[in-house]
Amino acid sequence: MANGAKISATVITGFLGAGKTTLVRHLLENAGGRRIALIINEFGDVGIDGGLLRGCGEELCRDEDIVELANGCICCTVADDFLPTMTKLIERDHAPDHIVIETSGLALPQPLVKAFGWPEIRARVTVDGVVAVVDAAAVAEGRFAADEGAIDAQRRADDSLDHESPLHELFEDQLISADMVLLNKADLVDAPSLARIEADLKKEVRPGVRFVHAENGRIDANILLGLAAAAEDDLEHRKSHHELEGEEEHDHDDFESFVVALGLQNDRKALLARIAATIRDHDILRLKGFVALDGADARLVVQAVGPRLSAYFDRPWAGGEERTSSLVVIGEKGLDSAAITARLAG
Repeated sequence: MANGAKISATVITGFLGAGKTTLVRHLLENAGGRRIALIINEFGDVGIDGGLLRGCGEELCRDEDIVELANGCICCTVADDFLPTMTKLIERDHAPDHIVIETSGLALPQPLVKAFGWPEIRARVTVDGVVAVVDAAAVAEGRFAADEGAIDAQRRADDSLDHESPLHELFEDQLISADMVLLNKADLVDAPSLARIEADLKKEVRPGVRFVHAENGRIDANILLGLAAAAEDDLEHRKSHHELEGEEEHDHDDFESFVVALGLQNDRKALLARIAATIRDHDILRLKGFVALDGADARLVVQAVGPRLSAYFDRPWAGGEERTSSLVVIGEKGLDSAAITARLAG
């Protein structure tokens, strides 16, 4: 990654069985020297393993560059799973050149793209593009996926799922968020049918969205990566079905953050209890910082993602270093900073 440049991320969406994982395998095997990290939220018949990363070079990509998020639909577990994973990836000594995210077929793309507005991530990563993988053979037969029963089973098995959109609404959401639509399994459809499918789907996407055809997910990585869409800055034109229907009453576009200075603390247990209660009562998405404890020679690191809170000593205070406490609070726009600051101060 060039010094100062943002890391590009590609979001790959599409129903179970559309060929997302096959596409990802092909990208990894033909990475062209890119250091690629992969976040997987869908588990189909085609496996992904560390050996595939040899495609981008053993010196570049390693086993730890594949991260599996198995706690349910990624758009329903953004704060708990996706954001901490992204933070770890971009804070590595050797950050990836490109991050590929394979979503669950049930995931709404909009909340995931919105998550890239998180201050820590926005400063380091941009959404290069959202790619919707479509099963052309299934669509030609009037279905959204080759096995819609498997998708229903996937839905029933996901306890974290907090949206139950019909398949046609999910399909609309995938298309409206897409910067590129990949019609996969094109070899299973005759040319007139493929042309009809593309013409029909072009009515559902934003102007300028590119359509490409593929067989078994085989496509040049240079076509798929490098779209430079900066999708996180274009949420207004990627509204979900429910937002377009006027069912979404609050603005998801912005996050805000502020710093709370607390000074020297003398009771670790009481402070952590106040932090936990403040997070719960004010719907804080993330809190992190350093705390100076009276009588402790090391600084205390505090990290919270949603309701999960951890604290540990990371290093001794340096000679001459000011021993003080400072916490960064992050949440959706509209946080009551005065009330939160007062609550944390006790």
